[in-house]
Amino acid sequence: MTDSPGSRTARAADKRRRLAAAAAEVLHEQGVERTTLADIAQAAGVPVGNVYYYFKTKDDLVRAALSEQSSHLDGLTRRLDELPDPLERLKGLVAAWVAQRDTAARRGCPTGTLAVELDKRPDGTLDAEAAAVIRRLLDWVGLQFRALDLPDPDGLALTLVAGYQGMSLLANALREPEVMTREGARLTDWLDSLTA
Repeated sequence: MTDSPGSRTARAADKRRRLAAAAAEVLHEQGVERTTLADIAQAAGVPVGNVYYYFKTKDDLVRAALSEQSSHLDGLTRRLDELPDPLERLKGLVAAWVAQRDTAARRGCPTGTLAVELDKRPDGTLDAEAAAVIRRLLDWVGLQFRALDLPDPDGLALTLVAGYQGMSLLANALREPEVMTREGARLTDWLDSLTA
């Protein structure tokens, strides 16, 4: 009995998704330079030879990882957009960051660490794509500050996202998840002070 074209297509799409998710995870854990296609194949449970069918180069896998990170961000902001109050959305964002404190202490921010590593590569082809994911976050945060009718919403967005990147970096450098907890509380207090 042979597979239908639809089931083959579904299996191929599933394999591609597994590889992209594994790429995001392994690249965050090991970094671009230390990660091999075999590492990603193993994490995805896919024979290494199959990786080339879906992704021709490591850069293609990095793009897939960035796409995964972007999808994760979209899912998070969609859930936060269900909250009726923009201030609560922003506080929910901070809470989501703090909830990832153990991961941040081990590896830093997934997109931030990848953006820094890609910026140091001599070819400089993917750093703009990593920056685009961070820009999406900045834009969403800026929209929340606009909805609160606060002055300089883009500057406030930059301050909030910079606070996250800083606490993520320090939690990672010090291997202290509680940095995220403490600084997350400070960011929440700061948000409250803006509308008091």
